[in-house]
Amino acid sequence: MDNTQLNVEKNIYHISFNGKEILLLGTAHVSRESAELVKNVIHDEKPDTVCVELCETRLNSVRDKEKWRNMDIVKVIKEKKTLLLLMNLMLASFQKKIAEKFDVTPGQEMINAVNAAEEIGAIIVPADREIQITLSRVWRSMGLWEKIKLIFQLIFSFADSDDITEEEIEQMKQEDILKVLLADVKKSHPVVEKILIDERDQYLAEMFKQVSGEKIVAVVGAGHVPGIKKYISSKAKIDIGELNTIPKGGCFGKILKWLIPGAIITLFAAGFFMKGKSAGADMIWFWIIANGIFAGIGALAAFGHPLTILTAVLAAPLTSLNPMIAAGWVSGLVEAFVRKPKVKDLETIPKDILSIRGFWKNNVTRILLVVVFTNLGSTIGTMTAIPLMLRVIH
Repeated sequence: MDNTQLNVEKNIYHISFNGKEILLLGTAHVSRESAELVKNVIHDEKPDTVCVELCETRLNSVRDKEKWRNMDIVKVIKEKKTLLLLMNLMLASFQKKIAEKFDVTPGQEMINAVNAAEEIGAIIVPADREIQITLSRVWRSMGLWEKIKLIFQLIFSFADSDDITEEEIEQMKQEDILKVLLADVKKSHPVVEKILIDERDQYLAEMFKQVSGEKIVAVVGAGHVPGIKKYISSKAKIDIGELNTIPKGGCFGKILKWLIPGAIITLFAAGFFMKGKSAGADMIWFWIIANGIFAGIGALAAFGHPLTILTAVLAAPLTSLNPMIAAGWVSGLVEAFVRKPKVKDLETIPKDILSIRGFWKNNVTRILLVVVFTNLGSTIGTMTAIPLMLRVIH
């Protein structure tokens, strides 16, 4: 089956599997030495195939430095990918800050691997799972309040990244950067580590087994090496298709999406019939004011245009009763229409995301913040309004 040998000094693992020779390179994402090692090993070994710990999307971003020019922000909102894009940008910002502060380039070893593979004519395989799928699986594993906590923990982690220390850099040399960024989230929600690390270990191991070529160089972060070795040698079947699926909400979740608006409308009716028109009107006003105010505060916190804030205030009481539409989508589209992002906004995203001020200043990232914060405010408004409405009945 497989035979594993280790070059301890260079962290290179030689694995034989079904006639293939796999050279597993455990690298440090923030180490110049690892970047040089990768380039030298590929040139010396001249493999048929080079696998990198990148998904197709991230590989394309390495190759296409102008990718931001082609982003359609309206499409992002309509496809409900706003939060995923915002999380991606925060991760990119985290990495860029490390690069500027310590004069290292996170992921340089992956860039070197791609360049070296092209130079020797090897097949390049982006072997990691798509980042959107990984983040979506993390998101779907959480309840409402855990999601709210995640948003704030990401923001605080982003702010704290200015104070990152040399010791934390050393930690990153042994761990996955995404895992480090979400360390606080992982503590409060252990399943996150399973999705970020264990599932990706399985995915990478299975991809290395499946790729063509007699000699394969696989470049991964050092933190993934133990898991990949375990799963390559394991006889257990790994289902790539299952790891690539985004879990759909269960029947209860689908029912709940309609049950909550139904329950709220029932509350309105109960107020009118049990307590009279005055009580029913009070409940409606509680609902409108709570939803509108908190959604407006969310849009205001994102520095939305006055028309955007007004839209959030007016839309939230209605969209909260319709599970097919979210207040943030409406206010985000208004923000995109009023402050039409220009080419320069797309071009300066890599620079603007280096600071919190830049996130709020850039017209594109501000739209993302408007969507996320308005939705968050609307959710808080709903949770605030319901107890107030129940008090009227009692």
